[in-house]
Amino acid sequence: MEALDRTSAKPSAAELMEIFQSQVTLMQDKTTALVLMHSQLEQASLSGDEDAFFVADLGDIVKKHLRWTTALPRVHPFYAVKCNPMEAVVQTLARLGAGFDCASEVELELVRGMGVLPERIIYANPCKQTSHIKKAASLGICAMTFDNEEELIKVARAHPNAKMVLRIATEDSGSMFPMSIKFGASLEECGHLLKVARELGVEVIGVSFHVGSNSSDPHCFSESIANARGVFDLGADLGHEMALLDIGGGFPGTDDFIVTFEEFAKVINQSLELHFPAESGVRIIAEPGRYYVASAFTLAANIIGKKFLPCNKETFNDEECAKSVKYYINDGRFGSFEMICHSHFTEMAVPYKQQSAGQPLYSSSIWGPTCAAEDVILRQTQLPELQVGDWLIFENMGAYTVSLGTHFNGFSVPRVHFCISSKICCCVLEKKMSAVLL
Repeated sequence: MEALDRTSAKPSAAELMEIFQSQVTLMQDKTTALVLMHSQLEQASLSGDEDAFFVADLGDIVKKHLRWTTALPRVHPFYAVKCNPMEAVVQTLARLGAGFDCASEVELELVRGMGVLPERIIYANPCKQTSHIKKAASLGICAMTFDNEEELIKVARAHPNAKMVLRIATEDSGSMFPMSIKFGASLEECGHLLKVARELGVEVIGVSFHVGSNSSDPHCFSESIANARGVFDLGADLGHEMALLDIGGGFPGTDDFIVTFEEFAKVINQSLELHFPAESGVRIIAEPGRYYVASAFTLAANIIGKKFLPCNKETFNDEECAKSVKYYINDGRFGSFEMICHSHFTEMAVPYKQQSAGQPLYSSSIWGPTCAAEDVILRQTQLPELQVGDWLIFENMGAYTVSLGTHFNGFSVPRVHFCISSKICCCVLEKKMSAVLL
């Protein structure tokens, strides 16, 4: 789309649909996603609509991209589509020039269907179904990962033009979700795999690794980058012209995480300068997922049930007994909360209704709507007494939420209301990204 004159006009609804391929609300510059959330809740109260919903600020994703390019100027982000594959998210990042890490035929088709060039896509699943490999070939996507001999044989047959990236195992004990337990070749295996690739006529163009999701140790990157350097040197000795390093994901998506994104970036930049300086000509990419989307999504869920808990009257007085409460909401572990609960941390539930100062808090638990006993979101939290029909707000809900939601028991995944400020939207359209933060 050609850049528009924004001095007197703002993007129309049709233009927003073309940009994001989804319904998006254009907010005035002083309006925030939180204001839109409150507006949606007020409308829901008037209409009697109880369904849970998200408000997603695409401008937050734009700001995260600027933060990335500032902190890691040499590292091209390839967004991990599995984290949140919603079209508006993917289209926003495509507009920003990001690449994409895909793991299946569906993800490959989604990204290519938005006009993203094959060169901006890596098929970063070390274990691929043969039909999906053939689909990648038909879409012109050549870069893909491997970590074992059988995968090389399979790719050599199904996609002779593939350009392979050898994924190595890492020390990922500092991550919440270790990856090397499933994927990654040991350093001892790399020589053999590179020799097999030469024998099969398969081109190996680089090395990848993943330090695990939600890593709390930035120095795992320095060790992994050093190991990758050794594999690069080994590959050169065996005749492979390797020019791509993929440092994977593991970056925090919120500012309250144990380690800040900038602390990760500092370690990565130092390690790259030591082992892969700019003059080496090696292209550096990464696979951030939650980094881009976690803080962009806020969930509103309705309290659909409430139950007082019996307690030991020898321990508690009558009033305390009456105020120990189970709340049931219309989203849960089979909807948006599976990964959140599995992470052993849950964003604080905040009541939508403003509470009066000094209002007492009571022992509470929050449960999902299904019949499954494991559908529990918070086993223990402190809340004022709430009523059926009240709303709870959960922030930082963009990562591995909508992508993992099911229809178990017939409950739907919450709908998403996308929004973006008119200023940020114009900056994206006109590619004047330096003006976003002004």
